[in-house]
Amino acid sequence: MRHFLTLADFNVDELQEMIDLAIKIKEQTKKRNFVPYLEKQTLGMIFEKSSTRTRVSFEVGIYQLGGVGLFLSSNDLQIGRGEPIKDTARVVSSMVDMVMIRTYEQEKLEEFAKYSKVPVINGLTDSYHPVQLMTDYLTMVECGKTNPLVACVGDGNNMAHSWIYLAAVMGFELRIATPKGYECDATVAERGLELASKSGAKIAICNDPKEAVEGADVVT
Repeated sequence: MRHFLTLADFNVDELQEMIDLAIKIKEQTKKRNFVPYLEKQTLGMIFEKSSTRTRVSFEVGIYQLGGVGLFLSSNDLQIGRGEPIKDTARVVSSMVDMVMIRTYEQEKLEEFAKYSKVPVINGLTDSYHPVQLMTDYLTMVECGKTNPLVACVGDGNNMAHSWIYLAAVMGFELRIATPKGYECDATVAERGLELASKSGAKIAICNDPKEAVEGADVVT
């Protein structure tokens, strides 16, 4: 059983396989050809942080793949009233086929996954936003940017952290510019550079946005 918690948990072939499958399903959907890859599967969607796009995309997506989405806010669960995460994980995962969680702490997500009987998807935490990065990369591939120079400008937040891992695994060049005092987490940057040394990716982190965007194919 595999969870989808960070992009660093996968290798280049696995991420590319996901992208290829997503492109295939997207083309089928455009033709109104809804293939039930997840027929009769139930996706539990736990939202401690609300989101229009995440809820709509996951709920519509699971429906078009032949399954059903079950929306659960923190008000719907005992976890919102102090129940231990491991107990919620055991109960919820005994009744659904997969779980997507959009929450605050990465540690909470990882604890849920530890005790879950089914795969857990990171819909967003304060540390990472891997599903957003996969959709961004899908768009880049569709635009012919398979080996791009990407510039990421802004706070060293969950998006920047996910860009580091995506570039490090896929092997493309990434420049990140953050304001002073809002840099990326040092542990994330260190792990990203370690992965990059194996894939051949080039990752540079600075505080100058002009330096980051010079010659970039993609700016985010």
